[in-house]
Amino acid sequence: MSRTNTFSSYGSIAKSFHWLTALLIFTAFPLGYFANEMAHDIQSAGFDGSPAVIERATLLFSLHKTIGVAVFFTALLRILWALSQPKPGLLHPDRKAEALAAEVVHWLLYGSLVAVPLTGWIHHAATTGFAPIWWPFGQSLPFVPKSDAVAGIFGSLHWLLVWTLAAALGLHIAGALKHHAVDRDATLRRMLPGSGTLPRPPAQAHSLLPLLAALLVWGGILGGGAALGLVGGKQAAGTGTAAPVVAAAPSAAAAPGGWAVQSGTLGLTVTQMGSAVSGSFGEWAAVITFEEPEAPGPAGAVEVTIAIPSLELGSVASQAMGADYFDSANFPTALFQAEIEKLAEGYEAVGMLTIKDQTVPVTLPFDLELEGNTARMTGGLTLNRLDFGIGKSLPDESSLGFAVDVAVELEAVRTE
Repeated sequence: MSRTNTFSSYGSIAKSFHWLTALLIFTAFPLGYFANEMAHDIQSAGFDGSPAVIERATLLFSLHKTIGVAVFFTALLRILWALSQPKPGLLHPDRKAEALAAEVVHWLLYGSLVAVPLTGWIHHAATTGFAPIWWPFGQSLPFVPKSDAVAGIFGSLHWLLVWTLAAALGLHIAGALKHHAVDRDATLRRMLPGSGTLPRPPAQAHSLLPLLAALLVWGGILGGGAALGLVGGKQAAGTGTAAPVVAAAPSAAAAPGGWAVQSGTLGLTVTQMGSAVSGSFGEWAAVITFEEPEAPGPAGAVEVTIAIPSLELGSVASQAMGADYFDSANFPTALFQAEIEKLAEGYEAVGMLTIKDQTVPVTLPFDLELEGNTARMTGGLTLNRLDFGIGKSLPDESSLGFAVDVAVELEAVRTE
């Protein structure tokens, strides 16, 4: 059997690409479906935090993504090979409507085989969460920022294009079976190994009409999806890219030595399945009193109230709100109350942190820059999630690390 195509048949390389693509697609589809169903389970409020379920979902998603990247490169190689080869002719070019439909479906297949894994890959690169790709590359992509808005758009596009690929694949299979069982011609046999002697197709010419028709189909699908609000979804609303909401409580303005927060971030980083996942709280309020002492010693006090549901943590934010984690339905706020001390070098806030129903002593070391009535503070500390009863069903670090790194930056001005 020849490795290259002829006007009558496909060569062994084209056949290998065809059946490898089919194997990868029919593996990726069920993996993606079951992983997605499990993700809905994990993100539901009633999820019990089962580590076995999380590990299974992570495994399925990683398999799905890894195979998806393989589909992307296989499709590119297949298209490049097809462009270098003669295209076998249709056996019934005189059936105009059927011939047009067959070529439109082929264009839809080729385009979808590139677009579906690419949109999924961009979604993966734009978000933070579990389930890494297992290729030694691809966790991030050039020009793709970590953004919930970008992730939402490309996640929605991926979903629409998956159904486009599924429909085109169904039509392609139906057409092949019709040729084999109804027309009893050699259309399907041309793609099978060792197909033997094949009939020569009639002379024919190809046009750009099928490609234009496929582009119209894609445009209709994407335009219809946008009109129905299916492109962008919840993640694309911009919640992940908005400036954090920080405020000083009214009492701070009246207190001697009071400071009002103008801007800042309250971030955290956890390790899930061996990968760092970072996020931040979008809403928190601070009451600060501070007077710079001449020597090390007491310098003021701080009270910070944090809105737990405002946490942005990539694809695992909903899971973090569950009963086994922050349990935001019953404990919607966290509270940090501390005394500020000036040290020989630097500063620290020593006090109590309350998350859920657990109050734990903590010390937050920080640096401070004072310029007139403006103060810039940066600090951080590491907490143990088990101290606050977070993730109690995960008693080891195989799924979720114990350490939670907290980073704080803020700028405040002295109140009159």
